This record gives sequence, structure tokens and C-alpha cells, in this order.
Amino acid sequence: MLRFFILGFLATAVLLVGVAAAIGSWAWWVLVALLVLLLCVGVYDMVQKRHSVLRNYPVLGHMRFLLEGIRPEIQQYFVERNFDGRPFDRDVRTMIYERAKGIHGELSFGTERDVEQVGYEYLVHSTAPVPEPKTPPRVLIGGPDCTKPYSMSLLNVSAMSFGALSANALRALNRAAAMGGFAHDTGEGGLTPYHLDGGGDLVWELGSGYFGTRTADGAFDPHRFTETAAREQVKAISIKLSQGAKPGLGGVLPAAKVSAEIAAYRGVPAHTKCVSPAAHSAFHTPRELIAFVARLRELSGGKPVGFKLCVGSRIDVLAICKAIQAEGIAPDFIVVDGKEGGTAAAPLEYEDNVGLPLTDGLMTLHNALVGTGLRDRIRLGASGKVATGTDIVKRLIQGADYTNSARAMMMAVGCIQAQRCHTNKCPVGVATQDPRRAHALDVADKSVRAQRYQEATVQQAVQLMASLGVGEPGELNPHMLRKKISPTVVQSYAELYEWLAPGELLSDPPRGWRMDWAAADPDSFRPMPGKA
Repeated sequence: MLRFFILGFLATAVLLVGVAAAIGSWAWWVLVALLVLLLCVGVYDMVQKRHSVLRNYPVLGHMRFLLEGIRPEIQQYFVERNFDGRPFDRDVRTMIYERAKGIHGELSFGTERDVEQVGYEYLVHSTAPVPEPKTPPRVLIGGPDCTKPYSMSLLNVSAMSFGALSANALRALNRAAAMGGFAHDTGEGGLTPYHLDGGGDLVWELGSGYFGTRTADGAFDPHRFTETAAREQVKAISIKLSQGAKPGLGGVLPAAKVSAEIAAYRGVPAHTKCVSPAAHSAFHTPRELIAFVARLRELSGGKPVGFKLCVGSRIDVLAICKAIQAEGIAPDFIVVDGKEGGTAAAPLEYEDNVGLPLTDGLMTLHNALVGTGLRDRIRLGASGKVATGTDIVKRLIQGADYTNSARAMMMAVGCIQAQRCHTNKCPVGVATQDPRRAHALDVADKSVRAQRYQEATVQQAVQLMASLGVGEPGELNPHMLRKKISPTVVQSYAELYEWLAPGELLSDPPRGWRMDWAAADPDSFRPMPGKA
């Protein structure tokens, strides 16, 4: 591996130059001293545990920190131009890293954003801010059919599988969840010992591949599900319908990352590209989906069960609402995944052109549940590039009850957004199955960093809410979030978007929703013939 090559090269260079110095002039000893210094730096880099990039790239890795030291101009030029605008911008990345390190996030010189630009959003502070609550608010997940409700944090670890992430990354995240009292979503790759390592609360995700609870032919296995769902750490079960970065496709794990160990946990061939089916085989209609939710809740002993989706058609959402109404059975929660969410592997066309952004998807689902009188029974989660306290507050205003973060949590455990996830060559050991690269990620150190990041970000959200004059999320309203829509016009979200009244779709659907409501069929995810 490169790190051993570097140290070997330096050691050899010290030996050869030392021989030259012994038989040559004194000037050679200066070079010997320099090479010995570099060799000592390289050895230290390999044994220290704070910086994964230095453990994998001794000596050479210091170039990254040099760029950080002379940012923003040099770092922005050489680093951000490789990012396509998809990863977080520089200020957000800096904030995540500093919070993970326990550094206060105050900045000097004011905002770097162009507040006059069309599209600028801001929160409306109160002239009479209220005191911050002593403990951050939490959200109780569990409807009337749930016998084991779960108290969810405002910010949690979003779905990331063993395969997408390394074993050490999952260990660090789960230990952080245990220390910080927040939930850790397993991702669709199955529940593994690495998810259980730290004793943190888990949301077990079931994708269309049913990894960890599948029969030999890939169908759902209720017996294996019951055994796994009975674990104390499993606090909730989430059915993955679709993912923001690739809605309409199943999960993809490149062959380079399908190790023998991962293949065993998933029940698939090793070293072969692992692709989940695009659709579930356990259900095919909205009504069958709701029945499957009820079945999993029963098999799990009454734990909260819900599903995750990237919203596409409003008709699909309304069809699910009609099925809930017809069956009298509701999921305990729904997670809306925005299309801006990340992934380890997806076709570019899907990343850029399929699915609704989080704001539109979240507000569509929130209004559909309100309009059908179901909102009080179902909690809403929001995921998709959530990283800051501001992100949390905005999503709560737009209809969410809590949020999940994947990318920011990865950065908290060392991700530098190199965008090499799909190659198995992650330079810091976060998104790789190469044991030598993954070894660079020190679990004890990174778990503390992830816990500190989550705690500081939630605290910032609580502080922002207090500045808005509210003491808890339920007091937020769409008048508190405003957007500049032209050089001379600013409107609140209450003005920009339509907000349905409770039960409005059942009694008198408004004109903008009438056709979609008529086309929604609880027995099909396709519109009723002649209604769409």
C-alpha cells in the first residue's frame, strides 16, 4: 500500500544518502537530517489516531492541511472545483469539522452569502426571544397501534449500509448514537455486528432486497425478521420505498465493495455487483403497503414501523393516504428523502433529473396528511443534505417533526468528500471495504467527534428557535421562513405555498388538488384510468 511504500522509500533514501555522506562531503548530512525528519513524521502519521488521511497517506497527507491553512483561495480553487457543487460548500464543511472537534462555530466579518440574491432564504427572529429549554425537545414516534413508541432526537444518523460504509465508520456512528442519545439508521444492507457495536439505538431499514431477512430466492422472510426485530437496540423499522439520489432504482453496491463478509450478511454472491430490485415483492399496491406495515409492527412486537420515500407523483402520496383511510391502519412515521440526498453509487441522470427536492417533497406529504386528517397520527422525518441547525429549523417549519443526516455524519467521522465512495478507495477509511484503508479510522476518536457534532447542531437549532420566539418545534409556523423571490419581493412560506386545512381533501378538495385526488387509487400506484 502507498503508506508503506512512502516509509520504505524514505528509509531507503536515508540509508543511501547516509552512505554518500559517510564517503562524501559534510553537505550530504544536511540531506540525511531532512530525510530522517520526514521519516519520523511519516512514522508518527501512521501511529497517530486523530487524522485518518495522515494514517493512509503519511507525509503526503500534510498537503491537505497546508491547503486548509491558506484557504479560502487556494483550497477553494484546488478542492471545490472537483466537487461539481454537489457536496456542502466551504463554510458548511468547516462548520461540521469544527463542531466535531469541539471548536465553537463563531465567525468574524459577517456573512459571505449574497443576501440580495433572488432565492435567498432567512428565518424571522423575534424582538422578544425566549429562553432556551434546558434540554432539547424530542419527538415521540408511535401511533395508536404502536405499543413500544420511541423518543426520537431532532437530528439522527440517516440510512447508510455496511458496504457503503466501512465497519469502523459504522462502529463510530453507533457509539456516537449511544453517547448522544440519537438514532442510527442501518441502511438497507442488513443489520450487522458493526451496527450493534456501540449499543446505540437503531432504526432497521428494509429495502427491496430484504437483506438480513430474505429467503434463498430473495423474498421477505418473516421468521428471520421476527428474530432480528426482537433485539433491544432495534427501536423502529423503516421500509425503504425509494432513495432521493436514485428514486425508481434499487440500491447499488459496486462489485469492488462486495466482500465475502458483506455477501454473507446480505445473502448474495461475493465480488459481484449487488443491485436491489427497483420495487418490493412483498407488496404491489398502496393498500398492500399499509398491510405490510401492520404485519411488521405485529412481528416486531409493537415497535414503530414506517417507510422512507423520495416523493415523485402527488397521486402516489394521495393513493397511500386513501389506503390508510380505507384500512384504518397508519404507519407510525414517514421519512421524506429529498433528491439532493447523497449516495455511494447512482447514474448521473438519476442524481440530476429524477425526484422532488426535499422542500417540495416534504411539503407535499405534510399537506396530503393534513388534508386527509392523518397528520396527528404520523410523524414526518426529513433527510437530504441536512447539516446545520438552520437546516433543522427550516425542515420543521416545512412540516417535518425530526431530521436525519448522512453526509454530515460521514464528515464528522472523517469524510473529506473525495467522492471516491464507489471505487473502494476512500482515502480516510469511511466509505471503503479495504481493511487497510478502513484501519486508518480510529473508532474511539471519531465516535466522540460525531457525538459532539450532533449535540452542537441540535443545540444550535434550539437556540435559533428561541431567537424566533418559540420554545418548542410545535410553535413554529411558515410565517417564520421567508424567501426573496425577486429583487423587490420577499414572501413567507405561508404566502408562497398552499397549506391545506385538516380534513380538507375529504370534504372539499381545493382546485389545485382536485384532479390528483380523483386520480389517486388505494389499490394501485398508477392513476385511475381517465382521471390523471
